[in-house]
Amino acid sequence: MASISTYRFIIGLSKLKSGELSLLRTHADQGLDESLQGFDIFTGIWWPLRQKNQSAPRRSVAWLICKLYAVAPLSHEKGKPLMILLSKRRPSDPDKGVRFDKRVDEMLIQSLDTIEPHLRWALREVAKLGMSLNWAQVTDDLSIWERQTTRQKWIEQYINQQ
Repeated sequence: MASISTYRFIIGLSKLKSGELSLLRTHADQGLDESLQGFDIFTGIWWPLRQKNQSAPRRSVAWLICKLYAVAPLSHEKGKPLMILLSKRRPSDPDKGVRFDKRVDEMLIQSLDTIEPHLRWALREVAKLGMSLNWAQVTDDLSIWERQTTRQKWIEQYINQQ
């Protein structure tokens, strides 16, 4: 279950204006220290939470979520895991389905440092459904991405929906 700090972080993201989201989209694959404007947007959301509660999402994960949210600003809804929604986008055509599954597999083997482009793809696919997403769960899962159990949970969510 996501922490209060994680939910507050997601609420902060949802309040960003379109210009701020547009600016964050230009920071794809960039570090937090590469732009003063991006840094200012990020710290305006994250730093107040971190000062109050050390359980706020760690900086690297929070920065990644900011950039991903900018790509696909889906509304937050509890109970809408990314992998379950992504499985709904799997093509029924066998060849296309296999290619789709390979992209999912490729995403799941990435380290936190290299997963961003794969998550952008997944979120763009999910956005085509026009549904909400459990952003807090994505944030918390990426916070413990190094644990094999996290990736296993994502695999099971994806497979069990097919």
